[in-house]
Amino acid sequence: MRRVAAVDCGTNSIRLLVADLDPATGELKDLDRRMTIVRLGQGVDRTGRLAPEALERTFAACREYAGIIRELGAEKLRFVATSASRDAENRDDFVRGVRDILGVEPEVITGDQEAEFSFTGATKELTGRTDLATPYLVVDIGGGSTEFVLGSDAVRAARSVDIGCVRMTERHLVQDGRIIADPPGEDRVAAIKADLARALDQAAETVPLAEARTLVGLAGSVTTVAAIALNLSEYDSAAIHHSRIPLSQVREITQRLLTTTHEERAKIPAIHPGRVDVIAAGALVLLSIMERIGAEEVVVSEHDILDGIAWSCA
Repeated sequence: MRRVAAVDCGTNSIRLLVADLDPATGELKDLDRRMTIVRLGQGVDRTGRLAPEALERTFAACREYAGIIRELGAEKLRFVATSASRDAENRDDFVRGVRDILGVEPEVITGDQEAEFSFTGATKELTGRTDLATPYLVVDIGGGSTEFVLGSDAVRAARSVDIGCVRMTERHLVQDGRIIADPPGEDRVAAIKADLARALDQAAETVPLAEARTLVGLAGSVTTVAAIALNLSEYDSAAIHHSRIPLSQVREITQRLLTTTHEERAKIPAIHPGRVDVIAAGALVLLSIMERIGAEEVVVSEHDILDGIAWSCA
């Protein structure tokens, strides 16, 4: 067994996994898995820069994670950064801050690398399942981008496109830092759908979406929709992992989220406070993907890019 630590720093959240891995058996045992909403991508789509307050929120989480990593004695740490830091003009400030706190160079990975990690993390446990047809289409709906990965035992095709819950919210529902449409009107929903349709066309240029037989959904927007569908009184990772949510429920939940106010969404116990503003757009991304490929359900995975990063350490 090898004890490793993995950090996934995305547009909306930063997550830590400390785990014991057995490469021979494929076993991964969690020692600590946590997530902090830092909204690193705040304003990046508009300004092209990481905001000072967003950087400080991220560095505060890194200081907390550094203590946990030391306490648990991980022998190797890998820190991966995705969409927001990839896009930012001042990403050197981000790299320097992370290096000073955690002692490792954050890897600002490409969308293709992100897709590889997501696929490994999401499908390693599905090997041998007879109730799920292959190829899998793994979709990782992040804050700034969504990764599409098609494969069975290995990746056949992958594409990252710039749609995500934060990017769509800031592009269509926010002006000067304020929510301007809560709930959004039909014109704004239509504008988001048009963006999503263009992005799905881009993804289909590289990934044969129509060949997918099982849709596997990752990340906070998907797991939150699952938590709502399962009517959980609080977030329960074990209940959500490998749940199968039908298209009809995803459509119903998306419509509900698009027609409620911030205060009404905040009262839904399964929604993390940091996702209240962006979950409607995130659910719409998931729904649009399902409708595009004709998926009757989505298999929800709690294991994703973070687990893929951990496996890469082994």
